[in-house]
Amino acid sequence: MKNLDRFRTYLAAYERKDLAAIGDMFTDGVHLRDWKISVRGKHAALAETAKNFEAARSIEIDTLSTQESVDTVAGELRILVDGEIELFVIDVVDFDESGHILAIRAYLGRSNH
Repeated sequence: MKNLDRFRTYLAAYERKDLAAIGDMFTDGVHLRDWKISVRGKHAALAETAKNFEAARSIEIDTLSTQESVDTVAGELRILVDGEIELFVIDVVDFDESGHILAIRAYLGRSNH
């Protein structure tokens, strides 16, 4: 499986709020960082992800564009939370040689409105 496919699989699991599937994708030392938090380790990253899931009734993710290098995929995303909160985010995801997620760096953007 290519890393771009893995990236899409991760987004689909996130949209479904499937914490177990996401846990299977993370390395033990995964680093998760966004505009609010920075945590290291699978346990801490899953705890932060679970908080996001608990805070949202629904999550819809549209991939607007992607860029791929050897071990990294960056995606421009439009995320709709609870059908009304619109976020524009750039996710940069690093993969190890076995295809597991080493790091996710998320950057908050804004719409063109």
